[in-house]
Amino acid sequence: MIIDVHSHAWKYPEHFTQSLRDNFKRARKDVEVDLTTNYRDYLKNSSEKVRTIVFGGKARQSGLWVDDEYVADYVKQYPENLIGFLSLDPTQKNWKEEMKHGHLELGLKGIKLMPMYAGFNPNDKSLNALWEYATENNLPVLLHTGTNVVPNSQLEYTFPRHIDGVAISFPGVKIIMAHLSHPFENECIAVIRKQPNVYADVSALHYRPYQLYNSLMLVQEYCVWDKLLFGTDYPFTNVNDSVRGLKELNEKVGAKIKLDETEIENLIHRDAFSLLGLE
Repeated sequence: MIIDVHSHAWKYPEHFTQSLRDNFKRARKDVEVDLTTNYRDYLKNSSEKVRTIVFGGKARQSGLWVDDEYVADYVKQYPENLIGFLSLDPTQKNWKEEMKHGHLELGLKGIKLMPMYAGFNPNDKSLNALWEYATENNLPVLLHTGTNVVPNSQLEYTFPRHIDGVAISFPGVKIIMAHLSHPFENECIAVIRKQPNVYADVSALHYRPYQLYNSLMLVQEYCVWDKLLFGTDYPFTNVNDSVRGLKELNEKVGAKIKLDETEIENLIHRDAFSLLGLE
């Protein structure tokens, strides 16, 4: 069983502004990604049984807005395999109502945040109500951390150090930092090593093999393999390519010092749902 903690559901191109569509064309150097999401197509690219966390995204500043109803309807088609997260943009005035609606009425089981895309600091005191609600209702929170390709997004809001502050104030929340916070992996590793309830996913990293190798070598040297979760970032990549990229990493970079292949297998098949309290 593979658990993918990072997958998207949206209607492309309707949920994107033209500006964001143009920016996302620069997301992958080697290919222009088709951002259409379809769960059956997703399954075709997974040779192992997979269960998946899925969300849309809300970031008015950058031009992405997927209503949580869309995600809830997507999940209802495959309820045995999918767990839906609601999305929030706390710069918008109705975010608290949307949070309760997504959780209580739509039955979504976690929260997705995009601080850099939307333009907010996740450790700002104005968001205490969000973290308190997540704590009281056992809602894991996954945040985009690391780089992006949107020129007007503030790099300051993506640093893992802000999540350290959140975890100090709200130690009961299970938090996932997406993409190992690339290219700030060293700071991400320092945070997941320090904070018991903070994890990182490895989504959308395998197509930069040298960078991923060096990042995972830091993971290995700091003994935090157990804090990594498997993810794809579908539709930017898929399960099979992500698994293959991890398994072939030592060979691909010609590693003289090897990443522990048993730990890589453990990462791919980690029971993330149990760790996040989703079972």
